[in-house]
Amino acid sequence: MLNILAFLFVTGLICTLASAEESPVFRELFNGRDLSGWVDVNTSPQTWSVKDGLLVCSGKPVGVMRSERQYENFILEVEWRHMQAGGNSGVFVWCDGKPPSTGPLPKGMEVQMLELEWPKLNPEADGQPRHPGFVSGELFGANGLTATPDHPRGERSMSSEMRCKGKGEWNTYVVVCVDGVIKLSINGKFVNGMRDASIRKGYLCLESEGSEIHFRKIRLLELPGGNPTAEQTAPVVEK
Repeated sequence: MLNILAFLFVTGLICTLASAEESPVFRELFNGRDLSGWVDVNTSPQTWSVKDGLLVCSGKPVGVMRSERQYENFILEVEWRHMQAGGNSGVFVWCDGKPPSTGPLPKGMEVQMLELEWPKLNPEADGQPRHPGFVSGELFGANGLTATPDHPRGERSMSSEMRCKGKGEWNTYVVVCVDGVIKLSINGKFVNGMRDASIRKGYLCLESEGSEIHFRKIRLLELPGGNPTAEQTAPVVEK
């Protein structure tokens, strides 16, 4: 929490929060009972379910489920675990409410959730494991969103430390998004970020991408808004 407060102080938001009549609080985006607050975009009725208080994604088909409304500046906390070696998923922020015609995933900022064996189980053409920067919270603009990486791996930003845990173990992401800047904490430490995002207001999306993943906490603290232009705001999708 101290890291989050320091970030808010640097961005100037701490002064705004301190002077607000009502202090913002975290709001649960998953109630542990059903999928209230979420809209299936392009998966299936069997893709997302609630079992024993957990949000379970089967991973099939590839696609997303989105929040009912858009968000701009916020702190998002997500607890997740992969159930298969090499599992693939992620959460999108500031994203479109529906994907382009060219593929199943939307334009937005992806916060990658890859199981640690993914680079080995998805090798390069020569059989060598893919770059380890793919796992442990890589950040990147998907389908046209652009941003400047803190720790460049091409146009993507890889974490400064490998902090994710493997299959069956719970991970905690804290994602701070303010005025086109995103910072990611993995299991208690900020290790990645991007800035100057071309889109800075949009939907949240949870990704289904081939393997089972569980979520047990999804909560969000909404921060004061800025002045995103129309070009920096995702189109509104009517239900």
